[in-house]
Amino acid sequence: MPTPSKLPPFDPADPLGVDDLLGPEDLAVRDTVRAWAADRVLPYVAEWYEKGELPVIRELARELGGLGALGMSLEGYGCAGASAVQYGLACLELEAADSGIRSLVSVQGSLAMYAIHAYGSEEQKQRWLPSMAAGETIGCFGLTEPDHGSDPAGMRTSARRDGSDWILDGRKMWITNGSVAGVAVVWARTDDGVRGFAVPTDTPGFSAPEIKHKWSLRASVTSELVMDGVRLPADAVLPGVTGLKGPLSCLSHARYGIVWGAMGAARASFEAALEYARTREQFGRPIGGFQLTQAKLADMAVELHKGILLAHHLGRRMDAGVLRPEQVSFGKLNNVREAIAICRTARTILGANGISLEYPVMRHATNLESVLTYEGTSEMHQLVLGKALTGLDAFR
Repeated sequence: MPTPSKLPPFDPADPLGVDDLLGPEDLAVRDTVRAWAADRVLPYVAEWYEKGELPVIRELARELGGLGALGMSLEGYGCAGASAVQYGLACLELEAADSGIRSLVSVQGSLAMYAIHAYGSEEQKQRWLPSMAAGETIGCFGLTEPDHGSDPAGMRTSARRDGSDWILDGRKMWITNGSVAGVAVVWARTDDGVRGFAVPTDTPGFSAPEIKHKWSLRASVTSELVMDGVRLPADAVLPGVTGLKGPLSCLSHARYGIVWGAMGAARASFEAALEYARTREQFGRPIGGFQLTQAKLADMAVELHKGILLAHHLGRRMDAGVLRPEQVSFGKLNNVREAIAICRTARTILGANGISLEYPVMRHATNLESVLTYEGTSEMHQLVLGKALTGLDAFR
């Protein structure tokens, strides 16, 4: 063991030395996305959030495409072919800016593009993926319905044959990117089981009214999808999968990005609290010098960097091809839950200033309330792990 004089200095931003696990390409990806977010999102996101809009979503999508951040871990068709760890690092940096920006990227790449890449025909891949990777076409993913969220097997959206065509009817709810998408991957019941469809959003009978009055993910486009007799050609169906294993595999890929992304929101809140504690004076000295504040900072740092280590471990497993869905549930359950706790503790350090959009903490805290629920609620992930641990199915 090296002597204390030979040890590297303690880095408050990386107390466990996790950066030592990253290679030059990993660091380059992280630093590129961090710089982009600092330039293109952070100066404006509080205003977007306050107004409840993301007016430059198409512009941002093209810029993210230029960075290679869309469909980042997919191979071919203009996609970057990055590692799972690199994709995770990008998610962390994007959500450190705002969960809505990470959601844009996750839905585009891990849901819509992933579904087409994994289960689409070669013609569908050639038609959609290059423009989606470039950010020229935005995609959305229609699974959740007004009455069926955690139980997608109960979906009512249906597709029936009419000659060689399909007729699609139904509604989807809480769909990120919906009203700006050029293609919607919609899952529907058919006589053969659940099937996925690549639906051009200019098809007659398709509409995507935007959902307003949100108090979370306000700098994000969220919509309903309405399919009223949407006629699709035979080649609109994704040929590579039948059944719920199709959409559920896409969700697992997206949840992996959340494992990293939630730690971005936590990191931004922790950093704001740490800086505030160093400079805010009460009783004649910085509040960071008081024991109770230091205890809060220490506890936040422990959970933050444990979460980053967990995300890194799952990323290495994904790159090795051995990551199980239960392990993704482990990460999503832990990291989102701890991220919310970090944001709430950070808010107490900032006192009344913690509720102001001058600081990122309340914005991240409210965003994480949506992240807690989507891609599987905490209860659903607890049951996934419970079944894996006991061998007993408590879902039904």
